[in-house]
Amino acid sequence: MSIDLRSDTVTQPTEAMREAMARAQVGDDVYGEDPTVNNLEQFVADLLGAEDGLFVASGTQSNLCALLSHCGRGDEYIAGEDAHTYRFEAGGAAVLGGIQPQPLPFEADGTLALDAVIAAIKPDDYHFARTRLLCLENTQAGKSLSVEYVAQAADVCRRRGLNLHLDGARLFNAAVNEGVSVAAYGSLVDSVSVCLSKGLGAPAGSVLVGSHEFIHAARRWRKMLGGGMRQAGILAAAGLYALEHHVDRLAEDHEHATRLAHGLREKVGASVQQATNMVFVDVPQLDDVRASLARKDVLTSGSRWVVHLDVTRKDIEFVLSAI
Repeated sequence: MSIDLRSDTVTQPTEAMREAMARAQVGDDVYGEDPTVNNLEQFVADLLGAEDGLFVASGTQSNLCALLSHCGRGDEYIAGEDAHTYRFEAGGAAVLGGIQPQPLPFEADGTLALDAVIAAIKPDDYHFARTRLLCLENTQAGKSLSVEYVAQAADVCRRRGLNLHLDGARLFNAAVNEGVSVAAYGSLVDSVSVCLSKGLGAPAGSVLVGSHEFIHAARRWRKMLGGGMRQAGILAAAGLYALEHHVDRLAEDHEHATRLAHGLREKVGASVQQATNMVFVDVPQLDDVRASLARKDVLTSGSRWVVHLDVTRKDIEFVLSAI
Protein backbone atom coordinates (compact mmCIF):
# COMPACT_ATOMS: atom_id res chain seq x y z
CA MET A 1 0.00 0.00 0.00
CA SER A 2 1.33 3.43 -0.91
CA ILE A 3 2.34 6.17 1.53
CA ASP A 4 0.45 9.23 0.35
CA LEU A 5 1.92 12.60 1.33
CA ARG A 6 0.11 14.64 -1.34
CA SER A 7 -2.44 16.10 1.09
CA ASP A 8 -4.33 15.41 4.30
CA THR A 9 -7.48 15.11 2.15
CA VAL A 10 -6.51 11.60 0.99
CA THR A 11 -7.34 9.80 4.24
CA GLN A 12 -9.63 6.77 4.34
CA PRO A 13 -12.47 6.55 6.89
CA THR A 14 -11.53 4.28 9.79
CA GLU A 15 -13.61 1.19 10.48
CA ALA A 16 -15.12 2.87 13.55
CA MET A 17 -16.03 5.91 11.46
CA ARG A 18 -17.66 3.71 8.82
CA GLU A 19 -19.65 2.02 11.59
CA ALA A 20 -20.84 5.40 12.87
CA MET A 21 -21.89 6.33 9.34
CA ALA A 22 -23.80 3.08 8.92
CA ARG A 23 -25.70 3.66 12.18
CA ALA A 24 -26.51 7.34 11.51
CA GLN A 25 -30.08 8.52 11.91
CA VAL A 26 -31.05 10.51 8.84
CA GLY A 27 -33.80 12.72 7.48
CA ASP A 28 -34.21 15.35 4.79
CA ASP A 29 -31.74 18.08 5.72
CA VAL A 30 -33.23 20.58 3.26
CA TYR A 31 -36.35 20.41 5.44
CA GLY A 32 -34.15 20.65 8.55
CA GLU A 33 -35.14 17.10 9.50
CA ASP A 34 -31.82 15.27 9.57
CA PRO A 35 -31.06 14.80 13.29
CA THR A 36 -27.39 13.92 12.76
CA VAL A 37 -26.77 17.01 10.64
CA ASN A 38 -28.56 19.14 13.23
CA ASN A 39 -26.41 17.63 15.98
CA LEU A 40 -23.20 18.28 14.02
CA GLU A 41 -24.12 21.90 13.27
CA GLN A 42 -24.88 22.66 16.91
CA PHE A 43 -21.86 20.70 18.15
CA VAL A 44 -19.45 22.69 15.99
CA ALA A 45 -21.17 25.99 16.81
CA ASP A 46 -20.82 25.25 20.52
CA LEU A 47 -17.16 24.24 20.10
CA LEU A 48 -16.42 27.58 18.44
CA GLY A 49 -18.56 29.73 20.72
CA ALA A 50 -20.94 30.65 17.89
CA GLU A 51 -24.73 30.79 17.79
CA ASP A 52 -25.39 28.56 14.82
CA GLY A 53 -23.80 26.30 12.23
CA LEU A 54 -24.33 25.07 8.67
CA PHE A 55 -23.09 21.76 7.25
CA VAL A 56 -21.90 22.11 3.64
CA ALA A 57 -20.32 19.90 1.02
CA SER A 58 -16.81 21.40 1.02
CA GLY A 59 -14.53 24.10 2.32
CA THR A 60 -14.87 25.97 -0.96
CA GLN A 61 -18.65 25.99 -0.64
CA SER A 62 -18.37 27.06 2.98
CA ASN A 63 -16.10 30.00 2.23
CA LEU A 64 -18.25 31.04 -0.73
CA CYS A 65 -21.43 30.96 1.39
CA ALA A 66 -19.60 33.15 3.91
CA LEU A 67 -18.39 35.67 1.32
CA LEU A 68 -21.83 35.90 -0.30
CA SER A 69 -23.47 36.39 3.10
CA HIS A 70 -21.05 39.10 4.24
CA CYS A 71 -20.76 41.00 0.94
CA GLY A 72 -23.00 42.26 -1.84
CA ARG A 73 -22.30 43.01 -5.48
CA GLY A 74 -19.69 45.72 -5.79
CA ASP A 75 -18.30 45.00 -2.33
CA GLU A 76 -14.74 43.91 -1.62
CA TYR A 77 -12.95 41.46 0.63
CA ILE A 78 -9.29 41.58 1.67
CA ALA A 79 -7.34 38.32 1.68
CA GLY A 80 -3.82 36.97 1.29
CA GLU A 81 -2.61 36.62 -2.28
CA ASP A 82 -2.02 32.89 -1.68
CA ALA A 83 -5.16 32.46 0.41
CA HIS A 84 -7.54 29.67 -0.48
CA THR A 85 -10.46 32.09 -0.71
CA TYR A 86 -8.61 34.13 -3.32
CA ARG A 87 -6.40 31.73 -5.27
CA PHE A 88 -7.85 28.24 -5.04
CA GLU A 89 -11.63 28.59 -5.25
CA ALA A 90 -12.06 29.26 -8.98
CA GLY A 91 -12.92 32.93 -8.48
CA GLY A 92 -16.35 32.02 -7.15
CA ALA A 93 -16.88 35.20 -5.15
CA ALA A 94 -16.23 37.35 -8.22
CA VAL A 95 -18.08 35.12 -10.69
CA LEU A 96 -21.15 34.36 -8.59
CA GLY A 97 -21.28 37.30 -6.19
CA GLY A 98 -19.74 40.23 -8.03
CA ILE A 99 -17.40 40.59 -5.04
CA GLN A 100 -13.98 42.09 -5.71
CA PRO A 101 -10.93 40.55 -4.00
CA GLN A 102 -8.14 42.76 -2.71
CA PRO A 103 -5.12 40.45 -2.31
CA LEU A 104 -2.20 41.30 -0.02
CA PRO A 105 1.10 39.46 0.44
CA PHE A 106 1.38 37.13 3.40
CA GLU A 107 4.08 37.75 5.96
CA ALA A 108 6.55 34.92 6.63
CA ASP A 109 4.52 33.80 9.65
CA GLY A 110 1.25 33.47 7.71
CA THR A 111 -0.25 36.73 8.93
CA LEU A 112 -1.34 39.77 6.96
CA ALA A 113 0.39 42.96 8.07
CA LEU A 114 -2.39 44.92 9.73
CA ASP A 115 -1.02 48.29 8.62
CA ALA A 116 -1.24 46.98 5.04
CA VAL A 117 -4.81 45.84 5.70
CA ILE A 118 -5.73 49.31 6.96
CA ALA A 119 -4.07 50.94 3.95
CA ALA A 120 -6.04 48.65 1.59
CA ILE A 121 -9.45 49.64 2.98
CA LYS A 122 -11.12 51.82 0.38
CA PRO A 123 -12.47 55.25 1.31
CA ASP A 124 -16.23 55.82 1.24
CA ASP A 125 -16.23 57.13 -2.31
CA TYR A 126 -18.29 55.91 -5.26
CA HIS A 127 -15.11 55.51 -7.32
CA PHE A 128 -14.18 52.46 -5.24
CA ALA A 129 -15.53 49.08 -4.29
CA ARG A 130 -16.88 49.05 -0.74
CA THR A 131 -14.50 47.18 1.56
CA ARG A 132 -16.68 44.94 3.73
CA LEU A 133 -14.67 41.94 4.87
CA LEU A 134 -11.25 40.72 5.97
CA CYS A 135 -10.49 37.02 5.43
CA LEU A 136 -7.79 35.30 7.45
CA GLU A 137 -6.57 31.72 7.02
CA ASN A 138 -5.58 29.35 9.83
CA THR A 139 -3.39 27.47 9.27
CA GLN A 140 -1.70 29.24 6.36
CA ALA A 141 0.82 26.97 4.60
CA GLY A 142 0.84 25.01 7.84
CA LYS A 143 1.67 28.04 10.00
CA SER A 144 -0.74 28.69 12.86
CA LEU A 145 -1.97 32.18 13.66
CA SER A 146 -1.84 33.14 17.32
CA VAL A 147 -4.98 34.11 19.19
CA GLU A 148 -3.29 37.43 19.96
CA TYR A 149 -2.87 38.23 16.26
CA VAL A 150 -6.48 37.32 15.44
CA ALA A 151 -7.62 39.55 18.32
CA GLN A 152 -5.60 42.44 16.87
CA ALA A 153 -7.12 41.83 13.42
CA ALA A 154 -10.60 41.73 14.97
CA ASP A 155 -9.93 45.08 16.66
CA VAL A 156 -8.92 46.60 13.32
CA CYS A 157 -12.12 45.27 11.76
CA ARG A 158 -14.30 46.68 14.54
CA ARG A 159 -12.69 50.11 14.29
CA ARG A 160 -12.94 50.14 10.48
CA GLY A 161 -16.45 48.72 10.16
CA LEU A 162 -15.43 45.40 8.57
CA ASN A 163 -16.55 41.87 9.29
CA LEU A 164 -13.92 39.18 9.88
CA HIS A 165 -14.12 35.70 8.35
CA LEU A 166 -11.70 32.95 9.34
CA ASP A 167 -11.01 30.20 6.82
CA GLY A 168 -10.20 27.61 9.44
CA ALA A 169 -9.83 24.63 7.13
CA ARG A 170 -7.12 23.37 9.51
CA LEU A 171 -8.18 25.34 12.58
CA PHE A 172 -7.91 22.31 14.83
CA ASN A 173 -4.28 21.85 13.78
CA ALA A 174 -3.71 25.50 14.70
CA ALA A 175 -5.43 25.16 18.07
CA VAL A 176 -3.45 22.02 18.97
CA ASN A 177 -0.22 23.72 17.90
CA GLU A 178 -0.97 26.88 19.88
CA GLY A 179 -2.31 25.00 22.91
CA VAL A 180 -5.67 26.79 22.89
CA SER A 181 -9.30 25.89 22.25
CA VAL A 182 -10.91 26.55 18.89
CA ALA A 183 -13.38 28.76 20.79
CA ALA A 184 -10.49 31.11 21.54
CA TYR A 185 -10.49 31.90 17.81
CA GLY A 186 -14.21 31.58 17.18
CA SER A 187 -15.12 34.12 19.84
CA LEU A 188 -13.10 36.81 18.03
CA VAL A 189 -14.50 36.60 14.50
CA ASP A 190 -17.84 36.97 12.72
CA SER A 191 -17.71 33.63 10.92
CA VAL A 192 -15.53 30.54 10.76
CA SER A 193 -15.31 27.70 8.26
CA VAL A 194 -13.85 24.42 9.53
CA CYS A 195 -13.08 21.46 7.31
CA LEU A 196 -13.84 17.91 8.44
CA SER A 197 -12.11 16.13 5.55
CA LYS A 198 -8.51 17.26 6.08
CA GLY A 199 -6.60 16.47 9.27
CA LEU A 200 -9.75 15.25 11.02
CA GLY A 201 -10.13 12.47 8.47
CA ALA A 202 -13.82 12.56 7.54
CA PRO A 203 -14.65 11.70 3.93
CA ALA A 204 -16.35 15.02 3.09
CA GLY A 205 -17.85 18.20 4.46
CA SER A 206 -17.21 21.47 6.24
CA VAL A 207 -19.16 23.46 8.82
CA LEU A 208 -19.68 27.22 8.68
CA VAL A 209 -20.56 28.96 11.94
CA GLY A 210 -21.68 32.45 12.93
CA SER A 211 -24.71 34.29 14.26
CA HIS A 212 -28.26 33.03 13.70
CA GLU A 213 -28.86 35.83 11.22
CA PHE A 214 -25.65 35.09 9.32
CA ILE A 215 -26.33 31.35 9.09
CA HIS A 216 -29.90 32.03 7.94
CA ALA A 217 -28.46 33.99 5.01
CA ALA A 218 -25.76 31.37 4.37
CA ARG A 219 -28.37 28.58 4.29
CA ARG A 220 -30.13 30.35 1.43
CA TRP A 221 -26.83 30.65 -0.45
CA ARG A 222 -26.10 26.96 0.18
CA LYS A 223 -29.40 26.08 -1.47
CA MET A 224 -28.65 28.34 -4.44
CA LEU A 225 -25.21 26.75 -4.82
CA GLY A 226 -26.71 23.27 -4.96
CA GLY A 227 -25.57 22.33 -1.49
CA GLY A 228 -28.79 20.80 -0.15
CA MET A 229 -27.71 17.18 0.37
CA ARG A 230 -30.94 15.59 1.73
CA GLN A 231 -30.02 12.55 3.91
CA ALA A 232 -26.63 14.05 4.70
CA GLY A 233 -26.52 12.56 8.19
CA ILE A 234 -24.43 9.71 6.83
CA LEU A 235 -21.65 12.24 6.14
CA ALA A 236 -22.38 14.28 9.26
CA ALA A 237 -21.92 11.17 11.39
CA ALA A 238 -18.39 10.84 10.06
CA GLY A 239 -17.74 14.47 10.98
CA LEU A 240 -19.07 13.98 14.51
CA TYR A 241 -16.92 10.89 14.95
CA ALA A 242 -13.86 12.78 13.72
CA LEU A 243 -14.47 15.66 16.11
CA GLU A 244 -14.92 13.31 19.04
CA HIS A 245 -11.93 11.02 18.29
CA HIS A 246 -9.42 12.67 15.94
CA VAL A 247 -8.66 16.11 17.38
CA ASP A 248 -6.15 15.29 20.13
CA ARG A 249 -4.27 12.93 17.82
CA LEU A 250 -3.40 15.82 15.48
CA ALA A 251 -0.37 16.33 17.73
CA GLU A 252 0.95 12.99 16.41
CA ASP A 253 0.82 14.33 12.85
CA HIS A 254 2.80 17.37 13.93
CA GLU A 255 5.40 15.14 15.62
CA HIS A 256 5.68 12.94 12.53
CA ALA A 257 6.11 16.01 10.32
CA THR A 258 8.87 17.26 12.63
CA ARG A 259 10.63 13.90 12.37
CA LEU A 260 10.29 13.91 8.56
CA ALA A 261 11.73 17.42 8.29
CA HIS A 262 14.61 16.64 10.65
CA GLY A 263 15.43 13.42 8.80
CA LEU A 264 15.38 15.14 5.42
CA ARG A 265 17.80 17.80 6.65
CA GLU A 266 20.13 15.09 7.96
CA LYS A 267 20.05 12.98 4.83
CA VAL A 268 20.09 15.50 2.01
CA GLY A 269 21.08 18.76 3.68
CA ALA A 270 18.17 20.38 1.94
CA SER A 271 16.26 23.51 2.77
CA VAL A 272 13.31 22.01 4.63
CA GLN A 273 10.66 23.98 6.50
CA GLN A 274 8.05 22.38 8.73
CA ALA A 275 4.86 23.81 10.20
CA THR A 276 2.18 21.74 11.98
CA ASN A 277 1.50 18.76 9.65
CA MET A 278 3.25 20.15 6.56
CA VAL A 279 6.83 19.84 5.35
CA PHE A 280 8.12 22.07 2.55
CA VAL A 281 11.03 20.51 0.68
CA ASP A 282 13.48 22.50 -1.43
CA VAL A 283 15.98 20.11 -2.99
CA PRO A 284 17.79 20.12 -6.35
CA GLN A 285 15.95 18.16 -9.05
CA LEU A 286 12.85 17.80 -6.90
CA ASP A 287 10.85 16.26 -9.75
CA ASP A 288 13.42 13.49 -10.08
CA VAL A 289 13.30 12.87 -6.33
CA ARG A 290 9.51 12.66 -6.41
CA ALA A 291 9.56 10.29 -9.38
CA SER A 292 12.03 8.05 -7.60
CA LEU A 293 9.89 8.02 -4.47
CA ALA A 294 6.79 7.22 -6.52
CA ARG A 295 8.51 4.07 -7.77
CA LYS A 296 8.73 3.06 -4.11
CA ASP A 297 5.00 3.83 -3.60
CA VAL A 298 5.62 7.14 -1.83
CA LEU A 299 3.33 9.77 -3.37
CA THR A 300 4.10 13.48 -3.09
CA SER A 301 2.79 16.67 -4.69
CA GLY A 302 5.24 19.43 -5.46
CA SER A 303 7.31 20.73 -2.58
CA ARG A 304 4.55 20.44 0.06
CA TRP A 305 4.48 17.06 1.78
CA VAL A 306 1.58 16.59 4.20
CA VAL A 307 1.33 14.18 7.13
CA HIS A 308 -2.07 12.85 8.26
CA LEU A 309 -3.75 10.09 10.25
CA ASP A 310 -2.98 7.41 7.64
CA VAL A 311 0.78 8.10 7.93
CA THR A 312 2.48 6.31 10.81
CA ARG A 313 5.92 6.78 12.37
CA LYS A 314 6.95 3.58 10.55
CA ASP A 315 5.87 5.20 7.28
CA ILE A 316 8.00 8.27 8.02
CA GLU A 317 11.03 6.08 8.60
CA PHE A 318 10.34 4.26 5.33
CA VAL A 319 10.20 7.57 3.44
CA LEU A 320 13.51 8.62 4.96
CA SER A 321 15.13 5.32 4.06
CA ALA A 322 13.74 5.63 0.51
CA ILE A 323 15.27 9.11 0.25
